[in-house]
Amino acid sequence: MAARRPVAPASPVRTERNARDAARARAGGPGHVRIIGGQWKRTRLAVASKPGLRPTPDRVRETLFNWLGQDLSGLYCLDAFAGSGALGFEAASRHAAHVTLVERDRQLCAQLQANARQLQARTITVRQGDGLHALQTRPVAATTDGAAGWDVIFLDPPYAAGLERPALQLARQSLAPHGLLYLESSQRWDDAALQPLGWQRLHYLKAGAVHAHVLRLVAA
Repeated sequence: MAARRPVAPASPVRTERNARDAARARAGGPGHVRIIGGQWKRTRLAVASKPGLRPTPDRVRETLFNWLGQDLSGLYCLDAFAGSGALGFEAASRHAAHVTLVERDRQLCAQLQANARQLQARTITVRQGDGLHALQTRPVAATTDGAAGWDVIFLDPPYAAGLERPALQLARQSLAPHGLLYLESSQRWDDAALQPLGWQRLHYLKAGAVHAHVLRLVAA
């Protein structure tokens, strides 16, 4: 019988960090997300522990910003159901002109504001409010081509809330004609379901339980 290869012991620092994060999660304290690209790459941001909160996985965010582009200079972005803020902070890290994060939960909103202060991010606005209402608003400044609409909208509503369809309908009113919309869902949306709502799918990825889509408006 072949001798078993000895297993290297876990790093004491990593073990201590994992144990600390697990203890915080059990106590209702914050976990963390890590920005994966741009000027704040590798920065860890605290995330308040909330039932059902699902920060977009690293792999999905990496693929998403390969689709959207690594340089978002000049673009106005809306993260309508911000949660951990992972998507909005990634966009700001990639030099978006401005990112608006909207979150209904008071504790999550306070954490988003604290993270924006940690980054000294002057291009991020955090608002406590309803994501569907936010989708009926437009950026204060004109977007890159002068159209009054968002260049990028991130939609990651709570899976059980049934908000995807109304959110897609409202987003048509506030997205710039050239803009792109990211939809994160528990189900796959194909063109047969999207086209009656005025959308066309450009990109799609399934990672575990996450179905990630990039959509654009169907031409009139």
